[in-house]
Amino acid sequence: FFFFFQESMHAYAANVYTSVVEELMKGKQRKFIAVEQEFFRLWWDAVATDMHKQQVHQLLQEGRLEFVIGGQVMHDEAVTLIDDQILQLTEGHGFLYETFGIRPQFSWHVDPFGASATTPTLFALAGFNAHLISRIDYDVKADMQKNKKLQFVWQGSPSLSERQEIFTHVMDQYSYCTPSQIPFSNRSGFYWNGIAAFPDPPKDGVYPNMSLPVTDTNIHLYAQTMVANIKERAAWFRTSDVLWPWGCDKQFFNASVQYSNMDLLLDYINKHSDQFGVTVQYATVGDYFQAVYSRNLTWEIRDSQDFLPYSTEPFQAWTGFYTSRSTLKGIARRASSLLYAGESFFTQYVQKHPASSICKCEALKQLQSLRWAVSEVQHHDGITGTESPKVKDMYVNNLMYGMLNVKKLMASIIFDMNKAKKNGEVYSSIYSKDSGIPDVDQYVVVYNPLAWNITTFVTVSVNHLAMSVYDELGHSVPAQVQSSAESPSAYDLYILVAISGLSYRKYSVKALNGKQSAVIGRSVKYERKDITRADQQSQRLFSVVNNCYQVFFDQNTNLMHSITERETNQTVQLTQEFLEYHVNGDVMKGPISDNYLFAPNASAVPVSKAVELEVVYGSLVTEIRQYFYSNVTAQDYIYAVYTRMYTVPEGYDGKLLCYRIEQEYSVGPLELNREAVLRTSTNLNTTQLLYTDNNGYQIQKRPFKAYVNNTVARNYYPMVQTAYIEDDTTRLMLLAERAHGVSSQGNGQVEIMLHRRLWNNLQWDLNYNLTLNDSSVVRPVIWLILGTKAAANILYRMSGLTLEHRPVVMFGALSGDKPKLPGQLQENSVHGSPITVPPNLHLQTLSIPGWRYSSNHAEQVHSIHMGKQKQSDADFSRVLLRIRHLYEVGEDPVLSQPVMVNLKSLLKGLGSVILVEERSLTGTWDVNTLKRWKWKTAQFPSKGLSNSTHTSENCVVTVHPKEIRTFFVYFQGQ
Repeated sequence: FFFFFQESMHAYAANVYTSVVEELMKGKQRKFIAVEQEFFRLWWDAVATDMHKQQVHQLLQEGRLEFVIGGQVMHDEAVTLIDDQILQLTEGHGFLYETFGIRPQFSWHVDPFGASATTPTLFALAGFNAHLISRIDYDVKADMQKNKKLQFVWQGSPSLSERQEIFTHVMDQYSYCTPSQIPFSNRSGFYWNGIAAFPDPPKDGVYPNMSLPVTDTNIHLYAQTMVANIKERAAWFRTSDVLWPWGCDKQFFNASVQYSNMDLLLDYINKHSDQFGVTVQYATVGDYFQAVYSRNLTWEIRDSQDFLPYSTEPFQAWTGFYTSRSTLKGIARRASSLLYAGESFFTQYVQKHPASSICKCEALKQLQSLRWAVSEVQHHDGITGTESPKVKDMYVNNLMYGMLNVKKLMASIIFDMNKAKKNGEVYSSIYSKDSGIPDVDQYVVVYNPLAWNITTFVTVSVNHLAMSVYDELGHSVPAQVQSSAESPSAYDLYILVAISGLSYRKYSVKALNGKQSAVIGRSVKYERKDITRADQQSQRLFSVVNNCYQVFFDQNTNLMHSITERETNQTVQLTQEFLEYHVNGDVMKGPISDNYLFAPNASAVPVSKAVELEVVYGSLVTEIRQYFYSNVTAQDYIYAVYTRMYTVPEGYDGKLLCYRIEQEYSVGPLELNREAVLRTSTNLNTTQLLYTDNNGYQIQKRPFKAYVNNTVARNYYPMVQTAYIEDDTTRLMLLAERAHGVSSQGNGQVEIMLHRRLWNNLQWDLNYNLTLNDSSVVRPVIWLILGTKAAANILYRMSGLTLEHRPVVMFGALSGDKPKLPGQLQENSVHGSPITVPPNLHLQTLSIPGWRYSSNHAEQVHSIHMGKQKQSDADFSRVLLRIRHLYEVGEDPVLSQPVMVNLKSLLKGLGSVILVEERSLTGTWDVNTLKRWKWKTAQFPSKGLSNSTHTSENCVVTVHPKEIRTFFVYFQGQ
């Protein structure tokens, strides 16, 4: 759905399902498809009567109501992370399988703005037989339509290739709504219930723009119009089956008037089929794909190229939403990362402390509140930033509420495990700067949610300079304290933490009188420089060094000048500047930018003429603070960059830490109709070739394309986690903790759009409050990695995930008790031994879903049939495990190899594994019984059912490049 107002949507959704179910029961020929489970579940749980529920079961069995996709929402494809797409799909599928024993097998991705190549792979892994999309570039679609190439077999992943291919249907130029122009009426046709008006429907039941009812006098005209459209579309496809979508956004709230008119029309056409040359019937998406599949044609193969970006006409490039509402995008990712940590933390706790004092059902509810919130915001009008402020607030509130619940849960688990007295608050904070330290002496608990040993810094806000930090055994821990860039009265304490996979450590932080162990950062301030006059002077460089890089700054401008990678002694010229695209907000004057669209008037304009610089030197952390002013005398800055470089002492594994140049930006509040970018310019000869990721899963090559119109905006791409530029030898990688638009507008350049603030007078945007007057300050983080291609290849996958899943930091007050004996709380985990996987694998999921369904399909269907699926308690014995291979075939000589994993020994810290079942991506199929349709291609002419080739013998699995393997694991004694 395009518009998304919570109250009206709930009223509307409740109406649709009640109305549709009642009407389907009145005619055996009638059918309907339903997509988003969030709405269906709200109806099912709060509105549906027992009679409605019985009818839904019957309609599903008869194949007249069909769930397609079956996720919580129809997710956006451009700016979402693969983990979150899988989460929302799994959440919806779990409900459908538990409640009805059904598993969706087709997609209906009609509304996301552009199509990613990750999606076909996910849907294949989830057991789908066909995929359907609609919104792709207008010029690409016109060409495919003309040549009957709107249908193909898509091999979305280069490494998984034909093993996870899927037949894909692109809707024609009419897209997913019924064409409403009818020659015999000035009202739209085929929309007999008119336009939805909720939550206050008209008293007389007359809605705006209701189509003319079908009568004896106009039925022939209606039939002619419909048949003409069907025939026009038939010419664009290879088979004589035409998918004719009936409906649109917010339709079927009065299904009675819809079906009663359409029944008459279909009957009339079929009675006169000789004359019209067509027959028509109600159908589901599954009916359509079954018809096409049974034609047994040979289909072309599409490789892993995606359909991004997306333009609807020459001046409408939908590349603005890659950055719209950056704050929401940031919160959505932080919530996702906290959920990831909370799930594995809780799973370990349940396995290791079966007799715990924490109520498991309550804990599961806390996790579920965040699962729902993270799932919901993946909607194509959620994380995209294409909703009204009111709806954005709903998403943020739901995310914050879920995050608070999970923080509380993690804190109570720590309390329980340390048998702490319940007398002090546990202060919990997700990233360093969320909350300060409540009191002088306290402990900091740091949990590493990744299945790798991680060495990194966590930052804690404190109010003293003299501090020391100790570990569980009372040993001093390397730390550095310095005045905070954000508030002069506070200090930032950087603590070096080395933590095993899925483990936590406890540090005590004490304020000292006189003696101290934390290094104090030393600040050097450089005066403000006028960068417009710098050209005449000779360069005066100074540098900041760690073990991996030497970064040079020019004292005449206070800007970065170059970076030397120390291992190869290679120097790359590298400068950064903030620019703004000025955009038009008046539809009378030309194309506009809005939440969706980016339509720059001209090239970007540099924003600052003067830069101030402060360097805080320390033996562990050096922070370079740059403040950008509009001119030499300006009072306030709108832009700042905080660049941090880390030095790791002997005895710690600091490779990842040393190779990252961390940058945090402060951007805003912007002026109206400005779009802010950070442009990094290098002397790398990149031929303007950019690489960006699809959903943090795979990389797409983005050559610069020249267009007649709108070239700047059409060369913007989404960066979900990764973007890079390179020449023959050297690569500059950028890693992000939220989605941004990214582009290469010149040789050796990469620019990231960080923030947008817009207003326009397009009536449609005003009606729905979609003008993006966003006056916030955003603080995104980017990690830069510079090195040889080979070195960057080894670092970037792990680094991207390390940025995504930074350690969770929780605080508590130190009580006056004697310190625990060593050995009682050795370094670690919520249990005994840490969980670690090799660097080319990622433990993508470790959770207790709580589903009550049987993993045996026949048993599950039987128990639903017998009505046994009533509310029983959640199942805590089933653990959901996913492992993902991070590399493509041939990407790296070592890391691209398959990996053998012994699940028993991997999970031995959790207990003794007694059973492992390999499942489809969302858990609803046993992989051994999953047989997907095999569509004929020139490459594989024989048609038949394809099944997955893997079975795991005695808990040993071999994970091949790019695979995502899903398991149910059961432990002894659970």
